[in-house]
Amino acid sequence: MKRLRIYVDTSVFGGCFDEEFAESSKRFFEEARQGRYRIVISDVTVREIQKAPAEIVNFFLAQPDESMERIELSSEAIAVRDRYVREGILSPMRLDDAAHVALATVAEVDIIVSWNFKHLVHFEKIRQYNAVNLSLGYRGIEIRSPKEVVHEDEDI
Repeated sequence: MKRLRIYVDTSVFGGCFDEEFAESSKRFFEEARQGRYRIVISDVTVREIQKAPAEIVNFFLAQPDESMERIELSSEAIAVRDRYVREGILSPMRLDDAAHVALATVAEVDIIVSWNFKHLVHFEKIRQYNAVNLSLGYRGIEIRSPKEVVHEDEDI
């Protein structure tokens, strides 16, 4: 069975240290370590993590290299990001959020996982991202919270 490639934004790493999101976030990373998913991160994620509190940076650095794939912000992803902004999905102040979706779209990941319910995991925003993606010749993208992805009813 093909392992899902899941783009993880910064909020999921930080979620491990937030009482509301810790259980699902930690379970998500444990399932990735067990080989259930291939985590995809980007240079945007890394830049955001570098500005985070030390506990988040240390948790990020402790993730096994073999469970993660890193992608770079290409000119193609920048063009998609900028189109999201031109279409009014996100403001220019939210370029990194738009970049996360664009990077995942261009890299053809299976799912984006995030705790950002305002700009990413929001049904109206997802429809808008996908409308742009389809108009540019990309496939639609799934955006979910870790809670929707983990297998809470199974032992791993």
